[in-house]
Amino acid sequence: MPHTAPGRTLRIATWNINSVRLRRPLLSELVAALDPDVLCLQETKCPDEFFPLEEIRSQGFPHIAHRGMKGYNGVAVLSRIPFEIRHDDPDWCSKGDCRHLGVALDVPGGPIELHDFYVPAGGDTPDRAVNPKFAHKLDFVAEATAWTRARGAARRSVLVGDLNIAPLEHDVWSHKQMLGVVSHTPVEVEALTAWQAAGEWHDALRHFVPPEQKLYTWWSYRAKDWEASDRGRRLDHVWVSGDLAGALTRHAILKPARGWPQASDHVPVMIELAL
Repeated sequence: MPHTAPGRTLRIATWNINSVRLRRPLLSELVAALDPDVLCLQETKCPDEFFPLEEIRSQGFPHIAHRGMKGYNGVAVLSRIPFEIRHDDPDWCSKGDCRHLGVALDVPGGPIELHDFYVPAGGDTPDRAVNPKFAHKLDFVAEATAWTRARGAARRSVLVGDLNIAPLEHDVWSHKQMLGVVSHTPVEVEALTAWQAAGEWHDALRHFVPPEQKLYTWWSYRAKDWEASDRGRRLDHVWVSGDLAGALTRHAILKPARGWPQASDHVPVMIELAL
């Protein structure tokens, strides 16, 4: 059921669902656990004509926007709150590969701009000269950074998604062992930090969890026992504009979701704002 404080709080969750059609039964588990007003999905892997609109509306989200393609990528915004889709945001790297969706949420105090991103993973080799996927990742973040810088400091805005970079030392299970692994290499960390700085974004998760504490949102499928080994990474992020930082009231990282049947390798993350 929707929480009982409409107009006073705003709960925004983000989840790399890793196939919306395969994992749509898990959405009810997420709603029961987090009760979000808005849920941003990444890696929906679903062409628009096959997006499960009616089933998602039945979860209490009457307002839905989605951009998808067969087998890869895809983003969606599911909302209890009316919004307007931003149609003029860039086509990153001119690929048309469904990695970003922006909306303006109709909330008290004026619209909140919300961006849902799925940054390229970058492949296995952290060398743009030999790995086109890594080059694409760096180019994507560079374009997003330039666009953000041109727009100026973010105002009444939230940026969420699977950014596929774990920037801080304790965003990975071993800083030393991960320095040469895609997602935590110095060039990626520098790129993501520049993007964040360009919009003067505030790291909403680290607002609540000090940088010296471990914080993960992703655990590999390759681990025989992901929970016992706990070799995680923080790949999923929530950034808020500086003018919303003081409105942050709580956060949640739904770690039990990693153990759900047919789980995604990412877990849902949520923040709550006082409006």
